[in-house]
Amino acid sequence: MTAPRSESPKGLPANLAKGCVLCYQGAKMVLFVTGRCHRSCWYCPLSEERKGKDVIFANEHRIETPEQAVEIAERMSALGTGVTGGEPLLCLDRVAQYCKALKDHFGPEHQIHLYTAQAPSKVDLEKLKGVVDEIRLHPPRECWDHILDTDFIASAKMAKEQGFDIGIEVPALPGLELLIPALPYLDFLNINELEWGETNADDMRERGYEPADGVHNAVEGAREWAAELVKHTKVHWCASSFKDSVQLRERLRRIAENTARPFDEVTDDGTVVYGVLELHPGTRDEVVARCRKFLAEDEFADCDDRVETAWWLLEEYRDKIPGKKSVVERYPDCGMVVEVTPL
Repeated sequence: MTAPRSESPKGLPANLAKGCVLCYQGAKMVLFVTGRCHRSCWYCPLSEERKGKDVIFANEHRIETPEQAVEIAERMSALGTGVTGGEPLLCLDRVAQYCKALKDHFGPEHQIHLYTAQAPSKVDLEKLKGVVDEIRLHPPRECWDHILDTDFIASAKMAKEQGFDIGIEVPALPGLELLIPALPYLDFLNINELEWGETNADDMRERGYEPADGVHNAVEGAREWAAELVKHTKVHWCASSFKDSVQLRERLRRIAENTARPFDEVTDDGTVVYGVLELHPGTRDEVVARCRKFLAEDEFADCDDRVETAWWLLEEYRDKIPGKKSVVERYPDCGMVVEVTPL
């Protein structure tokens, strides 16, 4: 197949959508506005925690207010936000409310792009104008063979007239070349490498698909399905490995820079490593007193049932302070635990 387009001197592929530039920088907050959706795409990778549920997340944090979204965006110094779901247009007023809060706080330069599997109407676009900059349409596979006759192209034309950046973003499936006639009406077209997930694994197996390797979630054959379409300059191929090794890592690093405590060690992958001392019942006051004797105030945190500190300090004083000791690696800002190693 034709290889994805060569990268620019700055390390970014040419003609990237503005929202994609933020992904490469790790500077995009992901705002998941609802798990509700009017479609039931077999390849949908949403987790059980989100799929079909009317919940809101900013990055990995469950939230309930626009103010919480702004706070989380602040903690990663976000330059933009990607609004996703589910189907965001099923809660259009919520989308407008959250996006307006982000724009009001960060200014109009805070780039906001929205993913939708609906074709936004003129009324929809009017509600989004001024709070969303870029719209990414997701036409379902069953309409690709007559894409020019769909509401998606009519919507793309209206969006361009109203000043939106407009594109299509779809997973890599057989038949991608059918989208070539849509390119003149778009600013960009993104192809996401098809990914194996917990909620679509059975559907993948039914269709005879297999993981490409044991490391990433990519599905074997997905790159070949994109061969014809990626020849065009408006088209960008987004590999599963890029999402794992670049996009996520850079976002985690950005969050860690803003949220790591003085004793947290930030790794090259953007995770934080620290030591945990689990306290025996009735020993808390004694142990905290010992910590204050051996450590400076910013070298440990009193967390009621445990003490957290630099892993190397915990190792150094392991024989002087009682309790179960371990080294923890986790995503920053109280994110997912990656590994726990007993000391």
